[in-house]
Amino acid sequence: MTKSVLLTLGRLPKGLDIARSFHRAGWRVLIADPARDHLARSSNHVAQVFRVPPPATEHVVYLDALRHLIKYEAIDLVVPVSEEIMYVSLLGEDPLLQERLFSMRADLIHRTHDKGAFITLCKSLALSVPETARSDTEDAIKISQSGPFIIKPIHSCAGDRVSLHEKGAIFNADPDRLVQRRIIGAEVSTCSLARNGKTQATSIYRGTLMGGTVAVGFERIENETVQRWVDHFIQATNWTGFISFDFIIDAEGTPYAIECNPRTTSGLHFFETDDLARAILDDTHEVRFRPERRMMQFWSCMEELQKGFGNAQKTRAALDHLIACRDVTWAWRDPLPLLTMPWTARDIIKAAHRDAVPFGIAATRDLVWTGAGETVHDPARPV
Repeated sequence: MTKSVLLTLGRLPKGLDIARSFHRAGWRVLIADPARDHLARSSNHVAQVFRVPPPATEHVVYLDALRHLIKYEAIDLVVPVSEEIMYVSLLGEDPLLQERLFSMRADLIHRTHDKGAFITLCKSLALSVPETARSDTEDAIKISQSGPFIIKPIHSCAGDRVSLHEKGAIFNADPDRLVQRRIIGAEVSTCSLARNGKTQATSIYRGTLMGGTVAVGFERIENETVQRWVDHFIQATNWTGFISFDFIIDAEGTPYAIECNPRTTSGLHFFETDDLARAILDDTHEVRFRPERRMMQFWSCMEELQKGFGNAQKTRAALDHLIACRDVTWAWRDPLPLLTMPWTARDIIKAAHRDAVPFGIAATRDLVWTGAGETVHDPARPV
């Protein structure tokens, strides 16, 4: 009998990668997404799509809708894709659903998403992180007076509301924001797949073309020090599921983790699509890398090309990606998601233009976990 997998987001290319992988492995693929249209809806690898309430504003009804789908569609496995994991992980509190959910337990998902609690956790594991403090504390003032610093929300994604400041700059005391020492160096990110504290695969990559605060072009690199950092964290927390980190590597080569995304990121695209489902189902399955070192998001690069008219450097950078890089969404056996994306993503595109924010921020506003007022779990619960 064909097994069924439910992916809890269909609007992003990384979700499409997972959908294609499970389809090729012989599974029936279903998608639950609050959007009326989305990227995966037009995929011939997806059997059925369902529209569910937005978790950021209706998380109780959202979870009830997922439970309904799991029961009546006979779902064998639930795979979260992006920010919605903050809510989907709560399903794991039900013993009947726990074994069907490919996710770390909810308390640790929430703890690592909390940028302050994540730093505290890393310090307890003797992992390198920058000095960080809530902006309404004396420690925050000390950080701001010691050198350049960053202010960021405790809960956010895609670089939303992050600001850079010079030494001694005055800032408002806000318990929902952090002050973090600014590390000067190269920015890199990771995306890992893990099971019971064992790293199955990690891609390390850097952004090569930015759309605001979000990378739309990427290059896979190697860095043994970053790999060891990631492996240490995964082993120490006994992590299961996807997990991603953002690092700054200083002049001495030390990687400082500035935040954690307890989910997939664009680094997922560097894994061979066929290996994703098999690795999720079998922790002994080896995950290969795609042969391409550089990849891009076609429509986002086209937008950067348009924005770059009149600026030779920006125009060349966008053209270089469009000519030399593989698109993350394109597949000859499944062409419609890329071709129809301007239509299926029209609501996100309109919101991004209207509010002058990157696509990545507009695409997750109905998914983000907003913090203490709505938090079901205590993010500081011990590992």
